[in-house]
Amino acid sequence: MNKKIILSISFIVMMSLGLTQFATSAATQPAKKPAAQTSNIINTTSLNIVNNPSKYLNKTVKMQATFDKFSTLGLDYKKALRPSDKYIGILIQRDDVIDHNIPLSEMKIFLKKEMAEKHIDLETGDKIEITAKVFSTALNDPWLDVENLVVIKKIKKEEKK
Repeated sequence: MNKKIILSISFIVMMSLGLTQFATSAATQPAKKPAAQTSNIINTTSLNIVNNPSKYLNKTVKMQATFDKFSTLGLDYKKALRPSDKYIGILIQRDDVIDHNIPLSEMKIFLKKEMAEKHIDLETGDKIEITAKVFSTALNDPWLDVENLVVIKKIKKEEKK
């Protein structure tokens, strides 16, 4: 009997405070969806990936680099196949050499040709940001599929006289 009295009094108190309207509106509101998970992108450097490719296997990485040139290096290699009719490779410059251009040929970076066509004006020395997935460590080298490429800074072309 005491429970009924306590419940009745609690109900009357809630009604007087307007909590029933709050409880009813909260109950009829659709549940909020959890915020979309941010993708697990690892910010790193090209040399970190080259020095430990297995650590980054099947992971998405983001790095800043200096573009060197488009290349066919690594295309059509059976153990990490990216066919040359659908992909083109790019080479970036080594981060640890600043007084001249040396490509980081240990890192195989591939773009779908459609993406490469959007960046056909890239020049040696342009600063880029690459988001890519490391899909293989064949030959103990990292092999990357570019998901996004952003030009951060274009180099100024020297005038030739």
